[in-house]
Amino acid sequence: MNRKRLVTFGLVGAALTALCCFTPVLAGLLGLVGLGVVTGYLDYVLLPTLAGFLGLALYGLLSRKGKDVFNCCAGREQDRIGRT
Repeated sequence: MNRKRLVTFGLVGAALTALCCFTPVLAGLLGLVGLGVVTGYLDYVLLPTLAGFLGLALYGLLSRKGKDVFNCCAGREQDRIGRT
């Protein structure tokens, strides 16, 4: 998966999960469809999901940064080799 898409997917997923976790949106929707009894177990699903999406976004950001550092140093290494 492309690193930019990985970061975007992680951040959008984390935002949606946070919206469902910290606001009564999901509890209201579950109540409307008759699944209000499930709302007591939402923390067991939403908090690990939020952590997973944030970890995915962080992985994408760190991977991108590592790639940029590699490209940055590769140019300098070629300059150094060219000068000697």
